Amino acid sequence: MTTMTEASVREFKMPDVGEGLTEAEILKWYVQPGDTVTDGQVVCEVETAKAAVELPIPYDGVVRDLHFPEGTTVDVGTAIISVDVGGGSAAPAPAAEQPAAAQPAAAAPAEEPKAAGSGRQPVLVGYGVATSSTRRRPRKGPEVPVQQASTAIQTELNGHAPTAPEPARAAAQAAPAGLDRPLAKPPVRKLAKDLGVDLTTVVPTGPDGIITREDVHAAVAAAVPAAPEPSVASAPAAAPASYDTARETRIPVKGVRKATAAAMVGSAFTAPHVTEFVTVDVTRTMKLVEELKADKEFAGLRVNPLLLIAKALLVAIRRNPDVNASWDEAAQEMVVKHYVNLGIAAATPRGLIVPNIKDAHAKTLPQLAESLGELVATARDGKTSPAAMQGGTVTITNVGVFGVDTGTPILNPGESAILAVGAIKPQPWVHKGKVKPRQVTTLALSFDHRLVDGELGSKVLADVAAILEQPKRLITWA
Repeated sequence: MTTMTEASVREFKMPDVGEGLTEAEILKWYVQPGDTVTDGQVVCEVETAKAAVELPIPYDGVVRDLHFPEGTTVDVGTAIISVDVGGGSAAPAPAAEQPAAAQPAAAAPAEEPKAAGSGRQPVLVGYGVATSSTRRRPRKGPEVPVQQASTAIQTELNGHAPTAPEPARAAAQAAPAGLDRPLAKPPVRKLAKDLGVDLTTVVPTGPDGIITREDVHAAVAAAVPAAPEPSVASAPAAAPASYDTARETRIPVKGVRKATAAAMVGSAFTAPHVTEFVTVDVTRTMKLVEELKADKEFAGLRVNPLLLIAKALLVAIRRNPDVNASWDEAAQEMVVKHYVNLGIAAATPRGLIVPNIKDAHAKTLPQLAESLGELVATARDGKTSPAAMQGGTVTITNVGVFGVDTGTPILNPGESAILAVGAIKPQPWVHKGKVKPRQVTTLALSFDHRLVDGELGSKVLADVAAILEQPKRLITWA
């Protein structure tokens, strides 16, 4: 075994992966001690209050130690992995002594990072230094056992507790020890972690051996024992089967979901919200959507009503620029933005996020369609970066995709307006003096009354509605 000197060991520290963030949770390690890594190789996935991010190592070498196990929240600036860059190699432990693949970091005690000097540690540029010593906050597991929660769900659905499928159980017991990196997407790994499922015991059914969400749920069901038959002699009048098991499940709120909750509470009680509504006939807009789908300029692009709604809002902002503003509490000033970073609210497995299209006001309709497609695809894959969620100026939330007619959206912090789009569906409508079935939707605009008075808010909402009713105004008002 080659001896490694301390001088050849480099410590990779938790980087600043988002503006204003001081910590991140380690979701998954992709390397283990003894593995060889190269510059730019992804070594772990972490979750901040804004997004899940994969971290690449900035140098070549051999992994010497992982300082924290998965599920640990680590402060920015704290060393999380040691790499020998001197060309040495670490001899891995014998196969019989290696820990289970899902718990490699937890088997070896992690070394507590030491505070330098007076206990001050570097944090983000522009935010000074933190005086508290670095600490580890292990993940808190759910208070209700997974088996109890799963039994309740299965009993409610089937009327009885399921028995464990023998093939799945046998396959899980026979999982090879060498499969230390089960193939699964980040949302599936998150689901497995929340349910307490070891991915190395899950039988994959996806293409190329990828573990799916259904595989994780099947593993949970397989772990639930069969419900015992009650004694006829001693059994009193029983409550319904669904009440025999745990009635509550507690889920720790952290990461994106925790940050979203805090931001929404802060917005609701800081900015005085006003919401206005308008119902509009969008039949012509829906016809234009179909025409654009056949246009060669939009070949390969996703064209839907949201595209024209976004463009309509951008035109309305150009006609009423004061709505695109923010409130500077410290200076007691209104800050009017001469650019539009258009936010699109997206529901993801990790919670609601609002990535935005930078300089959306300067994009042509095909360019806007391309940007919307990329934004949605990235959000669905759980790859939205923190930078993509910073600097938004106005937001659209499409509640219509859930069949909802309308709502009163809460402002994204730092913005003055948010437009909610309801479901588009046929309704009886007076058109050219006759009642006819038309495609109708309801729009709701919430705005910060410190920045936007009723007149300005009404003008913006009326402009959006007028464009969607007569989409030719996209040209005449451009």
